[in-house]
Amino acid sequence: MHAGAVRRREAAREYVGGALWVLPFVVGNAALVIGFALAQVDVVPGSFLWNVAFRGSSADARTLLLTITGTVVTVIALVLGLSIVALQLSSTQFSPRLLRNFLRDRPNQVVLSVFMATFAYSAAGLLTVGVGAEPEKFPRLAVTGALALLFASIAAVAYFADHLSHSIQVDAIMRRVERETLEVIARLPRDVELVPPTAPPWAVPIAAKTSGYVVTAHPEQLLPLAATHGVSIALSRRVGEHVVPGTVLAQIWTSRPDDELPDPHVFEHALDDAVGIGFERTRQQDVAIGIRQLVDVACKALSPAVNDPYTAIQAVDHMAVIFAAMAVRPLGPRVGRAGDCAVVIPSRRFGEYLGTMCGLVRRYGSAEPTVSLALLRLLDTCASIARTDRERLQAVADQARLIAADAERETRQAVDVEPVRSAQSALLRRIEAFRALAE
Repeated sequence: MHAGAVRRREAAREYVGGALWVLPFVVGNAALVIGFALAQVDVVPGSFLWNVAFRGSSADARTLLLTITGTVVTVIALVLGLSIVALQLSSTQFSPRLLRNFLRDRPNQVVLSVFMATFAYSAAGLLTVGVGAEPEKFPRLAVTGALALLFASIAAVAYFADHLSHSIQVDAIMRRVERETLEVIARLPRDVELVPPTAPPWAVPIAAKTSGYVVTAHPEQLLPLAATHGVSIALSRRVGEHVVPGTVLAQIWTSRPDDELPDPHVFEHALDDAVGIGFERTRQQDVAIGIRQLVDVACKALSPAVNDPYTAIQAVDHMAVIFAAMAVRPLGPRVGRAGDCAVVIPSRRFGEYLGTMCGLVRRYGSAEPTVSLALLRLLDTCASIARTDRERLQAVADQARLIAADAERETRQAVDVEPVRSAQSALLRRIEAFRALAE
């Protein structure tokens, strides 16, 4: 498949997954097709279908369809209103970056689809029931279908009320973020190089043409072009970072400064196909967005307006699961090679992820020892898993020292900070033992 088609397919899949209207629109049209098909079925008295067909008159059928249509419109307005309340609650109390999670929530889309199907089916039925030369000859089986959709809508209302009340709980929100982030981690490539090729002084920059966040990057789509022209390509922005038109998006260079460099415009179209830029960060290849959401929840909980350190501790516990999964994965720049040519996609290393997360929560929660202890537990988990990786152990040790230092400076009572000191000392001893075993 062409590189541009791959990127457009990825963008379309991401949009459809986060659009609240797509599934209801599709299901509503499917309901019209099913209603038309049922309207063609001639029910013979005494048959099996006659037992389930609507028995009333055409006037009764029209009254029923009118009632269903009006009721469903009211229910749709109620559901959308409750959804907006849930969105406002999650945005103000937890993080504005959680809004997309609710829009992507499949149960919400399914419930709205049931209501849309009921409305479209019943409204379309008014065109055929009780009109024409023989008003008593109407599609009775199709009217039964409207009744079935009505009962499905009632069940959907009860399910939606239960689902909404659970989905706005902070535990459920953070659990979903954790699960989706783990799915992204499982898709991370393993072709990383800790010391990738760097652009030499004679490298030629290629400017970005649009603004937004880098959401996807596919080095394998640039590698054939790089090999054809005998050049190497390195992106200047990582997935999740923002680009501005006119700034450097990538650099290309030959192996020697006196080699002729092809026209950089040749690579602009290829970069457009291989690098996806969107108006917001997504989870397609961006592990950091899930971490950012949990950090937002923790920092919001630690703000003076909320004062909820337990929620912050829960957020750190969920991040511990994420970092435990990251601790066993190769993290760093992705490099595709074809002979002397290479394509480099920069990416964060484990220590960078750890430093960003711990730094934000540590600065906001350094005055609360329980938060510092939660961070140290997270670091202990990382050290236990990455016990043979000296670089990651050093990153863990550095963060542990910063956490203890900030806790000692910000905590007023020495007795309160003593558990933090003890946990930090035990962690550093464990790290030293892991280093000794690795040598």
